[in-house]
Amino acid sequence: MRSQTMQALVKLIQLAFDKLWAYGLLTVLLFVPACQPEPPLLERIKQSGELVVATQLGPTTYFTELEKETGFEYELAKKFANHLNVKVRLVTYEDLGSLLKAVETGEVHLAAAGLTVTRDRSKRYRFTSPYQQISQNLVYRKGTSRPKTVANLDEGELVVIANSSHSENLVQMKSSDKTLQHLTWSERSNTSMLELLNQVNDENSPAKYTIVDSNVFALHRDIFPELRVAFDVKGSEPLAWALNQQEDASLYMAAELFFNQINEDGTLEELRERFYGHRDFDYVGARTFISHMDRRLPKYENRFKAAALELDLDWRLLAAIGYQESLWNPNAISPTGVRGLMMLTLRTAREMGVLNRRNAEQSIEGGARYFKKLYDRLPETVLEPHRTWFALAAYNTGYGHVMDARRLAIMDEVDSNDWFEIKKRLPLLKKREYYSKVPHGYARGGAQSVYYVKNIRRYYESLVWATEREQQQYMPAPQNVVAMLDEMVH
Repeated sequence: MRSQTMQALVKLIQLAFDKLWAYGLLTVLLFVPACQPEPPLLERIKQSGELVVATQLGPTTYFTELEKETGFEYELAKKFANHLNVKVRLVTYEDLGSLLKAVETGEVHLAAAGLTVTRDRSKRYRFTSPYQQISQNLVYRKGTSRPKTVANLDEGELVVIANSSHSENLVQMKSSDKTLQHLTWSERSNTSMLELLNQVNDENSPAKYTIVDSNVFALHRDIFPELRVAFDVKGSEPLAWALNQQEDASLYMAAELFFNQINEDGTLEELRERFYGHRDFDYVGARTFISHMDRRLPKYENRFKAAALELDLDWRLLAAIGYQESLWNPNAISPTGVRGLMMLTLRTAREMGVLNRRNAEQSIEGGARYFKKLYDRLPETVLEPHRTWFALAAYNTGYGHVMDARRLAIMDEVDSNDWFEIKKRLPLLKKREYYSKVPHGYARGGAQSVYYVKNIRRYYESLVWATEREQQQYMPAPQNVVAMLDEMVH
């Protein structure tokens, strides 16, 4: 009996042990996945299929042109995403501080926003190799006092963007130079360099000076011809992408390899040329453009808009063509006989159904239809923005000559769908050794058409940013930098 009892007890213990072992094994199996190390950031991005990038709206970063998303930073980010074989998703921030915080918290994978690499920022973020060098310009309006140094600025006259490299530099200058202890400035959140330039340009604004990056000022000079650079507050500084410093370095290493590649294959230089290469500043020309934009354009703006709406075009592009052709003068006439606001030849006017070339409405409608015809006729392989630039060149020098330039590009075994290759070859069509190889022969205006496209791009972008400027509202009145510094500390 005792033996049977012991056997039963042993079986009971064994059963309990088996159940405990099974439960323990199950528990281990359940928790093992949670204990596995997290994949590297780059692997997680590839698994999700999406690269999330923080940026800001602006001419050097991200904007809409020809109804397409574009911008130097946008194009860079898109190429990097393609390099990783994922899609890119841009998140825009009005406030620079919020953008930087998004990088720190991991809300985004990186920031591509024209960020200057500074000493303080380098402590908080991991920066890629630089892709551009800029300087900090102190800007003032012509006709006002031109300061020689920041020490000459009076209280409340200088305004900068909060959390920017400009404000960081001012704080460092003030703390390290005893002669600058009196220096004060105002900081604005949720604003842009365009807004600050707009304020300094306004004679009634309390803001007399601002600090902007040299590349930004260069792109805005055509719509602010009265603004000047007093001096460089700080010399050459690098721009780079910012990444979370607490994350692993997998995405950073991928970005470094990417920048190394586009530096070597010329992609980066092509992007610089695309966004900055057409921005030559002509003071007299810029003043004339602004004057005509104020006085002449309003008479025809609704006509441009109506024609653009009908043909699914940007009215500002049509207006830019009209300005390049005639300075928005419906009675303009050239020595070769083209006339009217859109300067149509007699043959083109008849083809487009224009009865009176000096009638502004007919000229705009006819010119718009002709441009659209050229645009649609181009090969499908010519994509935006190159497609628009090809069509502009064809409007000026003829469709056949543009196609001949493509043929020369094919002979040279380069990309015949790339405007930057075509614009090298259009001027060659004046030389017998080149025009004798192509169907349409000699082209007198090949070189002229390159400048034609360059000018229209400049006028178009000026119209884009001028219309943007009209919508800007001034920020609240400046506050003393002492209060700003106290707020930064807390």
